[in-house]
Amino acid sequence: MTQTSTDLQKRLVALTRDLILIPSDASRPEDIERCFEFVINHVESLDNIAVKKHYHCDIPSLVVLPRNLDQPKVLLCGHLDVITHSDVHSYRSHIADGRIIGPGSADMKGPLAILMEIFRNLHAQYDNLPLGLAITSDEERGGESGMRFLFDEVGLRCDVAMIPDGGSLNKITVEEKGILHLNIRCDGHSAHAARPWLGNNPLERLVDATARLRKNFDSLKQDEGHWHPTCALTIVKTPNQTVNRIPSEAEGSLDIRFPSPYTVKDMLNHVRNLLGKEVDARTLISAEPTLLSPDPLYFSVTEEVTGKPASQEKEDGGSDARFIGRFNIPVIVSRPIVGELHSIDEWIDINSMETFYRIYELYLKRKLLI
Repeated sequence: MTQTSTDLQKRLVALTRDLILIPSDASRPEDIERCFEFVINHVESLDNIAVKKHYHCDIPSLVVLPRNLDQPKVLLCGHLDVITHSDVHSYRSHIADGRIIGPGSADMKGPLAILMEIFRNLHAQYDNLPLGLAITSDEERGGESGMRFLFDEVGLRCDVAMIPDGGSLNKITVEEKGILHLNIRCDGHSAHAARPWLGNNPLERLVDATARLRKNFDSLKQDEGHWHPTCALTIVKTPNQTVNRIPSEAEGSLDIRFPSPYTVKDMLNHVRNLLGKEVDARTLISAEPTLLSPDPLYFSVTEEVTGKPASQEKEDGGSDARFIGRFNIPVIVSRPIVGELHSIDEWIDINSMETFYRIYELYLKRKLLI
C-alpha cells in the first residue's frame, strides 16, 4: 500500500531528526558506529538482502545489496558523518517555517533518511530489485577510507550511482571543483612580548603569508558565479597560551577549491610560491576537478515530478562522486532544497524532501522495472 504524502513526510522528518540526535562526527567513533546500527536496523528485516560492513584504517562503511548480486544497476550512496561541533548538545533539531533546522540536517542526515526509506520501501514492494545502498563515514574528511576504498579496493561497481550531496531539487551537478586542503606551518623563536626584537614571531609571518594568498586569490575572480579558484583560511593556532609571550611556532589550515583546467599540482605550486620559503605546506586532502555524466532519464523525471525545467549546474564543493565517476559510471548528484550548510542553523526544506523522494521513486521504477 502506498504511503500518503502526509505519512511520508512524517516518516522522513522523524528519521532525519533521530539521525541528527546521533553526533556522528570524526571525534566520536562510538557514535558513528551507533549511527550505522540505526541504518542497519532500518533495512535488515528485508528478505534477500545482504548487509556487510567494511573497515579501512578503522573507519567503517556499509554496503547493502540483494543476495547473490555484486553489481546493482543503481547504487544509492550517502554518508552519515557530519562536521564536528564542539558542544555535543548542539546536535538537536527543531522545525520552523517548513524546515528541519539543526546541524547535519542537510549534509546529510535528511538526504540519508530519504535513501534509507526509499531503499526499504522499494525492496519491500518488488522482489529481486537490482538496487544497492552504500553508506560511508568519512566524506567530511575526504572519503579515502570510505567511498574510495569501496570502489578502488573492495571493487564495488554499479551501472548508475545516485548521491544526494550537491546540487538542488531541479539543479543536477555536472561538474565539481577540485579540492586541496593544506596544513601550513611556520617556526620562529620565542621571546617576551615586551621585547619582540629578541624573538622571531612565526604567527605574524604566517598571517602575512596568508594575506598574500588572499590578495592573489581575490585577483582570480572572474564573475559573480564564483567559478574560479578560492582559498579560505579555516584554522590558525599556536601552542602558546600566554598573552605576553611570542610563540615559537604557528600553524594553520587552508581549504582551496579550483575548477578545471587548474590541477592539484598547479594549485600546490602556486600556493607554495606565494607562501614563501619560511612557510611549510603539507597536503592533507587533494582531488582533481570532476566532470560527471548524469543519466538523461533523471532530468526528464525531475521535470515531470516538479513541473519545472531541470538544469545542469557546477558545484563549488566536492563529494564522493569523484571516486565513482572515474570508473566511467554515471553519477547523479542532486538533493532537496537546503541552506546554511556546516552551521548550527543548517536546514532542509520538508516539502522538497517529499518531492525529492518522489523523483527518486519514479526514476528508480522506470530505470529498474521497465
